[in-house]
Amino acid sequence: MNIRTVAGCAVDFAVGFSCVVTGLLVWKKQKLSVLHEYHYRNVKKEDIPAYSKAVGGGITLVGVGVAITGVLNLFKSAFWWVSLVAGFAAGLIAIIRAQKKYNGSIMN
Repeated sequence: MNIRTVAGCAVDFAVGFSCVVTGLLVWKKQKLSVLHEYHYRNVKKEDIPAYSKAVGGGITLVGVGVAITGVLNLFKSAFWWVSLVAGFAAGLIAIIRAQKKYNGSIMN
């Protein structure tokens, strides 16, 4: 295993971990300020907990997929892409659904 492989895996894991932390801030702390304002501009006050859970959960799913990809790459797995695609797809679907339901559109 060379230094470039280890560095790439470390970057994958770090980016995934950062997304997980951001997702948990949105989800558990309802800290919408880490998002662009236009993403939650039209969300009603009473919908903020549900919106935060859905969007934060989606961001967390993306992060978990990326972090797992980094770990799988470390072990030279041929299936590293499965966690990446699954995490991105599930997370993106959750985020888009929440945006349409609570904000009125994906970008507003």
